[in-house]
Amino acid sequence: MESNLNSHPKATGGSLQSAPFDISAPLRRIVTGGILFLLICVFAVSGYMAAGWRLDDALYMVVITIFGVGYGEVKPIESAGLRALTILVIVAGYGAVIYTVGGFMQMVVDGELNRAMGARRMTKGIERLNNHTIICGLGRLGTILARELHASNKPFVAIDADLERLQDAEERGYLVLHGDATEEEILEQAGIHRATTVAAVMSLDTTNVFVTITARDMNPSVTIIARGENPRTEKKLLGCGADSVVLPTAIGAHKIAQLITRPTAEAILQQIQEQSTLLDDLGHIGLQFNEFEVHGDSDLANQPMSEIEIRGNHAFLVVGIRHADGAIKLNPQPSLVLIPGDVVIVLGQQNDLPDIARRFMRKQPKMTYRGASV
Repeated sequence: MESNLNSHPKATGGSLQSAPFDISAPLRRIVTGGILFLLICVFAVSGYMAAGWRLDDALYMVVITIFGVGYGEVKPIESAGLRALTILVIVAGYGAVIYTVGGFMQMVVDGELNRAMGARRMTKGIERLNNHTIICGLGRLGTILARELHASNKPFVAIDADLERLQDAEERGYLVLHGDATEEEILEQAGIHRATTVAAVMSLDTTNVFVTITARDMNPSVTIIARGENPRTEKKLLGCGADSVVLPTAIGAHKIAQLITRPTAEAILQQIQEQSTLLDDLGHIGLQFNEFEVHGDSDLANQPMSEIEIRGNHAFLVVGIRHADGAIKLNPQPSLVLIPGDVVIVLGQQNDLPDIARRFMRKQPKMTYRGASV
């Protein structure tokens, strides 16, 4: 299905567009009722003073009339005009009080007050974030991403238009924001200018395209990782400013193909990467898995595997190599040439791994001191 970029889709999960910090209907009702009550009081006091009453007598009369205390009239009300004014004060004043109290009761019953206080605390938490990730969309992929970042103690804020998803995420201790991630105002509230990464992982490709465009325009230096369901959307996302595009369907199909064509290799790699029990057992005997990337300016770039050998009393095992295109080769031959971008998976003693890592480090620029290289 060809993505249609002419329409402006809303965020995944619903059509709700208002931010949680907007004034709610009950709060507007309270404010409106309070303003109306004050206007009625000012009008009534002015009317009594126009009839020759003092300010304190007029104010006292208005209060006991509206609230029905019934202490008696301050002065005899004999004229038709004052009687009409008093009737108007009773009817309008009672109406304003009932309208205001009704709005307050609605706020309490609906839990708006608690939500407003929680939203304020959430806002303060987001304002304190720095170098964080913005997750746009809390669908299946976004939920998994949030769980992984939370487990890794990586700061993030999640944006979604579905209140149920946000409630579940908030119960897990995540910072959340309700709204449309394609809107600049929402990304501003999420701290787009302080973020290091934006993950556009909503289900619609067109939505992810608009998020990418907006985020790139607001922060040219942020890293944008976008999800694409249609392979043809990948080029559009990259052209709109995405640094990387993840195609879950293609990844799933590749995984299934690997399990069919190379079940043994995939099973071993899955044990290495996913089974925490295996890693814990190795840790008890001082062994540890680690990954080292071959950089273009390191000593090992374009060198055979045999160059990784470290002289001294060190023991390690090269389990496999993951190439830049995702291809994995287990138990590589010593003659295999290491290409920049390759990731070498090594099993070794924990104390030896720093020595191995030094071989993969970038070359340090040479310094010249008084004509001599150091």
